[in-house]
Amino acid sequence: MRAIVLHRTGDPDVLQPADLPAPEPGRGEVLVRTEAIGTHFAETRLRAGTLPGMPAALPAVPGFEAAGVVTAAGPDVDTALVGARVAAMAVGGSGSYAEYLTVPVSGVVRLPAGVSALDAVAVATPGAVALALVRTARLTGTEQLLVEAAAGAVGGYLLQFATEAGAGRIVATAGTPAKREHVLDLGADVAVDHRRPGWPERVAELARADGRRGLDVVFESIGGASVGALLAAMAPGGRILLYGNLSDQPAAIGAGDLLPRGLTLIGCSGAPGDGAWYDTTLAARDEVLERLARKQIRPLIDSVLPLADAAEAHRRLEAGGNTGKIILVP
Repeated sequence: MRAIVLHRTGDPDVLQPADLPAPEPGRGEVLVRTEAIGTHFAETRLRAGTLPGMPAALPAVPGFEAAGVVTAAGPDVDTALVGARVAAMAVGGSGSYAEYLTVPVSGVVRLPAGVSALDAVAVATPGAVALALVRTARLTGTEQLLVEAAAGAVGGYLLQFATEAGAGRIVATAGTPAKREHVLDLGADVAVDHRRPGWPERVAELARADGRRGLDVVFESIGGASVGALLAAMAPGGRILLYGNLSDQPAAIGAGDLLPRGLTLIGCSGAPGDGAWYDTTLAARDEVLERLARKQIRPLIDSVLPLADAAEAHRRLEAGGNTGKIILVP
């Protein structure tokens, strides 16, 4: 099979096409022939060697998301899955930047009739993360929200689900004029440039304009010093849902920052076996795919590239100009 192999960490050009034997499904796994492969910003950090604890060993086939057809089932797996069209979250098994991958059966979900592989891989994982975040936030329909990096894969679905939940007002951040227009089209009330120095102060101005009390909920994906700077924009009793770290810097915030105003910081991340968050995200995939089939979700696809162009996909992800998923096809 054709695959993308990471022999060493470094710039995008270390992602090299190669011919490899197709993997075989182990106990509790299925083999999936990929039709669409999702790329994710975190994979650029894995490739660069800056993602803590990963990659565990090299050489390796990177990638965590795909959609395709189950072609074989390992021991202890219902063979009725063979032939099923599925979306796969490949944490465990082999990497998804390949024509075939193995994945634990718990990581696959059947695609509803009429849902394409491209749309499925664009929605399944980022849409499930966004739905889990919105539900964890327990929105009542009155809150003022901040969605950071709102033109990204997860951010775009956060806007759709928060709008559906009846958010009182949504402030969004995006790094280019085109992205800011995009997030306004997706439901944001106002958009701020998070690449401009002092942007948290601008968010605070907007959050308190016209007598508003501040931000009730922050969907935090940037990290670094800006997390602490945003505290001035928050309403008493507000909550921060921390789910990303685009800045590559730890969130500069501690208990002493939260206590004076009764703020809550909720960590929304984790791997299999680490806690409830991963399982919550897995469970949300069925619902987001059913919503996709009913055309209740707008799939967000930036571009589609051949598998051999994985390095170009990573360059685009790192440049930050994409609005939605960059998808690879075998």
